[in-house]
Amino acid sequence: MLTTRRAMPLGRGWRVAVMILPLLGLAASPPMTARAADDAPAPAATSFRAGFAEADVSPKVGDEAPGGYGKARHTAFHDACKARAAVFDDGTGPVAIVGLDALLIRKPQVSEARRRITERTGIPGERVMIAASHTHAGGPTGMILPGEFDTESDLVRDLAYEKTVVASPDYLEKVVEGIASAVTAAHATRVDAKAAAGYGRAEGVAFNRRFRMRSGFTMTHPGVGNPDILGPAGGIDPQVGVVGAWNAAGDCLGVVVNFACHATTGPPGISADYVEHVERTIRGALGDGCIVVFTAGMAGDVTQVNNRNPHAYPQFGNVAARRLGSAVGAAAATALLGLEPSAAPLLPLAARSRTLEIPRRVPKPERLARALALVHTGPEVKVDPTEWTFAKEIVLLDARLKHEPVAPVEVQAIQVGPAVFLSCPAEYFVDYGLELKAAGPFPVTFPVSLANDCIGYVPTEDAMGPRGGGYETRLTSYSNLIPTAGRTICDALKGLAAELTPGAVPVPAPAVPFQGQPWSYGNLPPELD
Repeated sequence: MLTTRRAMPLGRGWRVAVMILPLLGLAASPPMTARAADDAPAPAATSFRAGFAEADVSPKVGDEAPGGYGKARHTAFHDACKARAAVFDDGTGPVAIVGLDALLIRKPQVSEARRRITERTGIPGERVMIAASHTHAGGPTGMILPGEFDTESDLVRDLAYEKTVVASPDYLEKVVEGIASAVTAAHATRVDAKAAAGYGRAEGVAFNRRFRMRSGFTMTHPGVGNPDILGPAGGIDPQVGVVGAWNAAGDCLGVVVNFACHATTGPPGISADYVEHVERTIRGALGDGCIVVFTAGMAGDVTQVNNRNPHAYPQFGNVAARRLGSAVGAAAATALLGLEPSAAPLLPLAARSRTLEIPRRVPKPERLARALALVHTGPEVKVDPTEWTFAKEIVLLDARLKHEPVAPVEVQAIQVGPAVFLSCPAEYFVDYGLELKAAGPFPVTFPVSLANDCIGYVPTEDAMGPRGGGYETRLTSYSNLIPTAGRTICDALKGLAAELTPGAVPVPAPAVPFQGQPWSYGNLPPELD
């Protein structure tokens, strides 16, 4: 099912408004030497148009359910998973931003979706950002792709295909076509629009899950009330980024929302997770026809779980999804309602991309030997399931390294006037997202994770250092880049942003000058009798 939102012609005289919270002043890194999506000087923008659309890409009950390192299947349906698309066009070339309700999306599916989009709309693939929300209740877009380990040994094929979630070819086709159809429909329905970009805040609903412990190391989810907790090992980002678009009649066409928190609340069944409630809340404020495109911020170490809450508190399920999603949606809607009266064309539009080559970590030979011995253990021998799972991952990583010792990592920047979306394909730590926002040069920066591919967790160098540790630093076939990968990605994204010139941030139209006459109903002293 495909839903679109069409705009009405726009009158003249609109002015842009951007809500900006104070940002720290860090210098941007210099541009990298690499291919850009927009190398040639762009012609002057002549208009501003927007279109939004969505397509249902829900999996079926019984489909495999990614989100862990072992096999799992969906047993119930809760709410729809969608591919949600925004297309902005300044008359010189559109850009598209897609939010996908999925744990992840891999590069082959991104490439095919981009190919179809270019074929149908003319939008170059480099100007299309496809970002997964990371819902753990989505369909089988991974962890393993069909055929990915076909040339390996019987053992490796068994571990990959029988002991790990494998993407369904039929479902992958549904997702690719859903993405392409949503962008195509958004492109077809784009018309003159006014828009605004800025921030809201959702406080007290997202928490860093990593903590410094008395042991000297860092632990992920040490447990509520653990007395050995010293303090959090990373930050949070309560900002809710928004870009909203309206027609001349004041109807909201759609919004792009950016927020940094894992989608792990776990509603019972197939679900977009808390994104469902983000959508419900925004539509309640701005209209049922508003398409909500959700992009996940840098949330590799941030979830809805509060490990230091001293009270009984539902941290999973419908209650948690509603609390988190409604808070994010309310913050977005409040910001957008404040921005709407002075919205305007957001110009210019631009895009940049780079592909970085980042080496993977290699397990030591003795560790690989132990892992092979462990996965060969027969059912008659009791083995710790966690140890077995991560031994399986080391064996799969060894097979992956033979074909791809260096990971291609796409970083991308898409500009919409004074706002920029900066994406990477990682479960990227929040401190890097905060650094990108502080570095500028854009007044509004939306860090986007898990976009255009998936390379697993990319922690900070501190997390990989002597005081680090925790779940995200485990070496697996999913997460395995070298410790400096996070810094390399961050510097590359700063470089992309530095290549672009932010659009001007006009102030709202001034108030009508005082006419010399106060309100006659209120212009009098107290009446006591």
